[in-house]
Parts: sequence; structure tokens; C-alpha cells
Amino acid sequence: MRIIVADDSALLRDGISALLESAGHEVRTAVDADDLRGRVETVGAWVDLVVTDVRMPPGNRSDGVDAALDLRRARPGLPVLLLSNFIAAPYLTQLLSDNPRALGYLLKDRVGRVDDFLKSIELIAAGGTVIDPEILSSALGGRAPTTSIDALSAREQEVLALIAEARSNAEIAETLFLSDSAVSKHIGSIFTKLGLAESDPGHRRVRAVLLWLEAGANKS
Repeated sequence: MRIIVADDSALLRDGISALLESAGHEVRTAVDADDLRGRVETVGAWVDLVVTDVRMPPGNRSDGVDAALDLRRARPGLPVLLLSNFIAAPYLTQLLSDNPRALGYLLKDRVGRVDDFLKSIELIAAGGTVIDPEILSSALGGRAPTTSIDALSAREQEVLALIAEARSNAEIAETLFLSDSAVSKHIGSIFTKLGLAESDPGHRRVRAVLLWLEAGANKS
């Protein structure tokens, strides 16, 4: 796999690069968010996956997240793994709202679990979603869902799985051979069973995806 690693810490950047190269991947590096954008633009289709820090120069705020969003909008589906020293749940909500597929968000101490880290890389590159359990818990306000995912019917779980793949209502209807009205009813039932009222301050589809991902994390 061809990977770009972006981090302003030379120690971490070189360490992750060496780890990925030892696993047989080809790696190039970037030192900040602007360098990352330029590298991806230069190599074009060469890159299979981007690994980037969340907080980097030039602004030392959410520059890594902003660069990831820009890159994924320019190249939809580009696999991205964000790494962070801290839990920043709002960034996760922003990323999931954009497109949850081929996306990872892990705390940096997870890199030390080499086998799990390398498996996460492969899963994200294949279109999967890998979110650190601590970040998921923070995004959900540290509370368990009102109702378990297991309370959803089999059909509702199928619909929610497709929502988690960023499918539109029309795409869900086509995939499951349902009418648009049936999909809308299933989604309404999902929101009700998960306690996601219209007054919920978070985006209901995003929060439903968060609950779906947390359920998957708890089963793994």
C-alpha cells in the first residue's frame, strides 16, 4: 500500500513510517497540513491512504482535520486515518457528517499496539471505519444509548448499517428493494428506538452512526 504520513513531530512521523515500511508499505511524509495537501496533489492517484495528525502547523489547531476534509472532498473515498494525543469529539462528528467510509480516528497511544494498528490501516484502506472507543464514548457524551442497537429489528439494523456507509435514502431503498416511504419509516423508527429526538442537539444520522460504531466496538 502507498501511504503518506503527516505529522510535525519528526520522532513520531519517522516512527510510524518505519513501522509501516517494515510491514511492506511504501511511505512518503509531510511535515504540516499545507505540505500534506501539496504532497497528495503532487502524487495524485499514487496515494492509497493518508495518516495525519489532527493538530499541526501552520495553525496548530484542527489543521490536520481540515486538510483531511479538503482531500476527501477533492477525491471522494480517499482513505484517511487521523491520529491525536487528545480526545476531540467534535472533529469526529464533522468527519462522519462528511462521509464515514474509509475513515479512522485513533489516539496516538494505539500505535504502540502494532498488530491492531496495522489491522486498522488495512480495514480503513478497504473502506471500513475505525474509531477509538474513548473518542466514541466522548462523542456520545459519556453515556450509553437509551436503547441498545440490539433492540432494532433486523431490517432496521440493515438500514442503519447503510446509513453508516453514508448511503442516501434513495440508495438505501434501491439496495434493500424498499420504497422511499418504507425507508423513511424505518429511519424514523431507528431514531425513536435510539432516543434521538428531533430536539437532539447533534445531527441524528451522525449520532445514530456513532451508536452503531460503538456497538461494533463493544462486540470486538
